[in-house]
Amino acid sequence: MFKMAMEEAIHHSWRDSYRGMSSDNVKGLVLALSSSLFIGASFIVKKKGLKKAGATGVRAGVGGYSYLYEPLWWVGMITMIVGEIANFAAYAFAPAILVTPLGALSIIISAVLAHIMLKEKLHIFGILGCILCVVGSTTIVVHAPQERAIESVKEVWDLATEPGFLLYTSMVIAAVFVLIFRFVPQYGQTHIMCYIGVCSLVGSLSVMSVKAIGIALKLTLSGLNQLIYPQTWAFTTVVIFCVLTQMNYLNKALDTFNTAVVSPIYYVMFTSLTILASVIMFKDWDRQSPTQIVTEMCGFVTILSGTFLLHRTKDMTDGPAPLPVRLPKHTDEDDAFSHEGIPLRRQETASRST
Repeated sequence: MFKMAMEEAIHHSWRDSYRGMSSDNVKGLVLALSSSLFIGASFIVKKKGLKKAGATGVRAGVGGYSYLYEPLWWVGMITMIVGEIANFAAYAFAPAILVTPLGALSIIISAVLAHIMLKEKLHIFGILGCILCVVGSTTIVVHAPQERAIESVKEVWDLATEPGFLLYTSMVIAAVFVLIFRFVPQYGQTHIMCYIGVCSLVGSLSVMSVKAIGIALKLTLSGLNQLIYPQTWAFTTVVIFCVLTQMNYLNKALDTFNTAVVSPIYYVMFTSLTILASVIMFKDWDRQSPTQIVTEMCGFVTILSGTFLLHRTKDMTDGPAPLPVRLPKHTDEDDAFSHEGIPLRRQETASRST
């Protein structure tokens, strides 16, 4: 009888822990998955538009804006906007620690489409990386915290103006200014972390503001008008500024470096900083047990491993010996003075510097 009681207690404990996500979390999950689908495809369409525009005008990587006249780039931009709208809505229903890591799906989509449409090779270990991203994302989804109950945008503003998050915001702004005015002019064309660093740092602030606006709109639609509060419009201003900055530097990164490199590095940095910002501002981990937190971190590390594989195997080809992989390095150096070798050498050198 004692054994049966123990088994029943364990069964109830398991059922209580894994009885399923709340309806809000489910809505956020569906919206986040849809968002990743659109955003992953938009990387490829925008890349093709940037390449087409760069063939007839000044490339975005060197400060040009000829891509604004390219219809294909606008198709990619519209696709990304649709994905961002879905992402925007997802943050209104689910915590950032659930929504943001699901961006791993966009890495998989962009890597596969780049392999098919842009002829950017995807190694067998890259496929393994995609699988790891899916496994890690699933782990995080299963153990994600429930959404925090918020009844007014003023509550979000109070969270954003606490000393901890104000310190984080100050550090982010200082780092962005240093990157833009010190490192980007000198190293932007050769070090991918310059462009991606700006996008990721600014992005972590934009997500917090997007979540605040999403909550405000959700409450407004439920009958509690939040548009009358100045805090709602303050968050809106931050979102507009951050999104424009992200778009500008992401375009530079896509035009300068391989898409299969930009996507995973951007995802890793953006997700890491967003989770950090969410933990500081919304205190997501205060509502979870140590076991859940550790499991989420394991899932996130699994995703990082997958993106690392995608990055490290981007130039590898399937073959019986590793010798061919090493040959292009010397070939590029020998052909550095040829007309056709110059752009190839610049692109690969930039990729290796990461």
